[in-house]
Amino acid sequence: MTPDGADLGDQRRERPVVAERTVHTGRVFDLVSRTVDLGEAGTVTREYLRHPGAVAVVALDEAERVLMIRQYRVPVAAYLWEIPAGLLDGGAQETLLGAAQRELAEEADIAAARWDVLVDYATTPGGSDEVLRIFLARDLRPVTDSDFVREGEEAEIEVRWVPLAEAVAAVLAGRIHNPSAVAGLLAAERVLRTGSVPRPVAADWALRDSPRPA
Repeated sequence: MTPDGADLGDQRRERPVVAERTVHTGRVFDLVSRTVDLGEAGTVTREYLRHPGAVAVVALDEAERVLMIRQYRVPVAAYLWEIPAGLLDGGAQETLLGAAQRELAEEADIAAARWDVLVDYATTPGGSDEVLRIFLARDLRPVTDSDFVREGEEAEIEVRWVPLAEAVAAVLAGRIHNPSAVAGLLAAERVLRTGSVPRPVAADWALRDSPRPA
């Protein structure tokens, strides 16, 4: 007998696409209309955002403080506390790990010697194909030779080191709303408190064929 939950796992399955068109081409993502054949259930047409995907990083120092950044988000008209994150826009040869390393350096001037995978999630599966991987970065050191220039919202980034327990308490109190921060902080606390072993950086990225994990 299979224990409850032992066989839980999302299953990727392509259904026949009857028709597809790009409704709008955007700077970061496109709006797509796709009609899919569901067999006995008939065909359905859905509009969704086609997104390149992204990565995020929970960076923990030796004192179990997490690196948090605060920046303005135009769609929700709010300053949000987040973890370093960014799009998979580094070119065809960049891996998920490489993207995470790049974003941590660009947004916080930090590098890490130890990397693990915390969580993979589909940000809005009912309206977007965006998939995001959250890494756990440890054994941190400052980056002193970066020539990256932050622009737009990133130019206003505020960096703060927060005890992980306090950051998790802020999530549960409803004070932190960024989904990568919520998922990443809760997962990181579980890893530290229970001794759970996070996945290696080469772990399969189940909902996407590319880029390569590491």
